[in-house]
Amino acid sequence: MSKVRVTFNEELCKGCELCKNACPKGIIEMAGYINAMGYHPAKLVNPQECVGCGFCALMCPDLVIKIEKEEIK
Repeated sequence: MSKVRVTFNEELCKGCELCKNACPKGIIEMAGYINAMGYHPAKLVNPQECVGCGFCALMCPDLVIKIEKEEIK
């Protein structure tokens, strides 16, 4: 079994929503605040539901999303 940690570099996110549309769990939303570039960045809600599929990171044109998997023994 593995634990998944997903992080978004919110300051580089341009709010294109490609990651949001690619998430099969529907747990990515746009933040209610604006980043330094003037966009609503993507954020993960309910991170415990993330299965680590990587579709969000694959779709991100700006490499904003980092997925790390940690094996739990």
